[in-house]
Amino acid sequence: MSCAKRDVIGWQLRTRTLVLGARTMVMAVVNVTPDSFSDGGVFFSPHAAVERGLRALEEGADLLDLGAESTRPGSRAGGAEGTPEAPAVSANEEQARLLPVLEGILRERPGTIVSVDTYKAATARAAIAAGAEIVNDVSGFQWDKEMAVVCAEFRPGVILSHTRGRPEEWAEQPRITADALMAGVLAGLAASLKAAGRAGIAPEAVVLDPGYGFGKRFEENFALLGRQAELLTLGRPLLVGLSRKSFLGRALAPLHDGKDAPAHERETASVAALTAAILHGASMVRVHSVRSAVEAAHVADAIVDAAD
Repeated sequence: MSCAKRDVIGWQLRTRTLVLGARTMVMAVVNVTPDSFSDGGVFFSPHAAVERGLRALEEGADLLDLGAESTRPGSRAGGAEGTPEAPAVSANEEQARLLPVLEGILRERPGTIVSVDTYKAATARAAIAAGAEIVNDVSGFQWDKEMAVVCAEFRPGVILSHTRGRPEEWAEQPRITADALMAGVLAGLAASLKAAGRAGIAPEAVVLDPGYGFGKRFEENFALLGRQAELLTLGRPLLVGLSRKSFLGRALAPLHDGKDAPAHERETASVAALTAAILHGASMVRVHSVRSAVEAAHVADAIVDAAD
């Protein structure tokens, strides 16, 4: 298997530029939610979440991604507030969870690069004011049309993901061929890039995320991973979030008496998947277990470098 060639490129953040592509960057997940699929609210208290973030940095994380609303499959997210499809977590509640953790981490470790995982423009605005460098919008500017305006005004780094529908709709998505899947992901990410450009966001500020698990059926994620390098034709670096995803648990079912492996038993599978993603062109990986990811990325980077 040949390795995909990723370009070395500067990613413009709010106050600095981060070089991507020279080596894989590791982004650590810090969930400030009571209902995360991965850690079940272990870090819901501000103190626990701050400690989790600091520990991730000590283990080698390059940056942190803070999220205060679960977008696991089946969750009520993405709708507009004040409508029947309103998200389970309001912007005010999201900020009440998120901002103390963001402020606590930056107080303990000034200069830390912090990304905020939100699709709400109001939360993005508040987090940027509190020191966030990056906005990670899992909807790719689809769910809150003001998000692109906020990002254009305050100029954080932006991560735009591909998704098919909202989380409550994902289980009902029809199966499609690998060719149709790739065409859809490419078109969706291209549309998000175009929306960013129309808002006045520089291409150099944007990183793209294929959105593993976000509206893709279980087997479709493996097809996407195998052909991930095709997304490099969009000209932007790739971030991948594969850690502990449910399709990995399904793949391990033959080793678990035919049942999907639970989230806490998907770590080895997560490392295998992130290694494949790096060999297929990812410049950054979003993970829960930092140390194993840092080590796997180091080995994968050595393979990529040797293949140049």
